[in-house]
Amino acid sequence: MKLLFIILWGSISMLSTNIAQATEINIKVTGINIKRGGNIIVMLFGENRFPKTHKKALATQAKRATKKTLEFKFSLNTNELAVKVLHDENGDGKVTKNWTEIFPKEGLGFSNDQRISMTGPPVYKKSKLSKEQFKAGLIIPVRYP
Repeated sequence: MKLLFIILWGSISMLSTNIAQATEINIKVTGINIKRGGNIIVMLFGENRFPKTHKKALATQAKRATKKTLEFKFSLNTNELAVKVLHDENGDGKVTKNWTEIFPKEGLGFSNDQRISMTGPPVYKKSKLSKEQFKAGLIIPVRYP
């Protein structure tokens, strides 16, 4: 019985330690063009498949694009991350491209104010933020083509 209590207490202690290490991340998305409708999707990524594979995001939240500024709150246990914001106007959950099939038709925003260029989307190395940086809160502007 004593051994069972010790094992259970150890499991509870490990669980509470993991919860205690989670960091609250506050993200303010600005510059939203509410006339375009749709949703604002905020995705937090580790290095794995940033920024293209939305399913690989560590956390995702969406809100209707009803205000020029929206706030998102996450709780995550990580030491670094990169942020992608998509103004998903048509509700398909993907970045809709313009006639070139290269550049986006919808608004996007990235951590460290990274942008899409002729060489492609932002890379994780330039977009990543340390825990100290994202603990203070982030402001990510949406940029439209």
